[in-house]
Amino acid sequence: MQTDRHPGRSSVRRSRTILAAGLLAGLLALSGCGAGDSASDSSSGDSKKAISADERGAADAAAGKTAQDPQEAGGSSAERKKPDALPAGTHVIRTATLSVEVKSVPRAAAAARSAAESAGGLVAREATERVDDTREMSHIVLRVPQAEYDAVLRELAGAGKLLSRTTSAKDVTDQVVDVESRIATQRASVARVRKLMDRAEKLTDVVTLEGELSSRQASLESLLAQQSSLKDRTTLATITLDLSEPETTAKDGGDDDPGFLDALGGGWHAFVTVLRWLAMAVGAAAPFLAAVAVLLLLGRLLRGWLRGRRTPSSPSSSPEPSGPSSTPPAS
Repeated sequence: MQTDRHPGRSSVRRSRTILAAGLLAGLLALSGCGAGDSASDSSSGDSKKAISADERGAADAAAGKTAQDPQEAGGSSAERKKPDALPAGTHVIRTATLSVEVKSVPRAAAAARSAAESAGGLVAREATERVDDTREMSHIVLRVPQAEYDAVLRELAGAGKLLSRTTSAKDVTDQVVDVESRIATQRASVARVRKLMDRAEKLTDVVTLEGELSSRQASLESLLAQQSSLKDRTTLATITLDLSEPETTAKDGGDDDPGFLDALGGGWHAFVTVLRWLAMAVGAAAPFLAAVAVLLLLGRLLRGWLRGRRTPSSPSSSPEPSGPSSTPPAS
């Protein structure tokens, strides 16, 4: 029987074998745990995705229900957006023209002025004229805030019989944005020119820069005027109101029949008209009649003068012929 001469070596080998087996078992355990963790992570991610998808679907369904029936969705009416409200940053110019027939133009004009002033507006222009002895017409231009435009328009249209109504709305948002951008650019340009003027040393450079600065400031002032006009027209709406009264009609039909006084007045009017025409005819013929009278007078004077000249030159008795007179023989 052989005995191991080196017992220490066998124990070392056995230790190494046990250690290798332990390391292999640990690696296998770690790989199993990692696979389990990754599987659990993937499953939890899938479940989270499913939950978020379900939540989005529920939110979309709730939003659709709110859009279909806002009263069932809850919330106060003030929080809900009005259908006719404009988006933020929108600039609109609103104008309207109304023609209304009223019983009394002065009262209706006073009511229109009161409605505009109560809404925070003003009367831009007003003109009243009398059509005849009993009727008046009024032309009024009102400026009211955009928020009170519809309310004032309804009040004015209900003041009497509405004859015509015309409204218009023009979106000038692009124009407003363009003017604001050009103003900013022009201001920066003016600032640059002023900096160059501060650093200029030559007189020619200063003169050139002053001309350029004047031109750019003029352009800036023009843009600022456009901006002010756009702001005024988009802040206040314009309402043109024409007020008129109905025509008066005769109450009794018998008043149209002529009477004795009407006939007398008509005859007197005809008599005066005839006299007027005769006087006009005489006045037109007077120069010709005067000329004829002068000619006739000159003719008579000329004939008298000729007769007076012939009378003294004619002999008193005719002369007897000379020579023996012939006597008739006696019988």
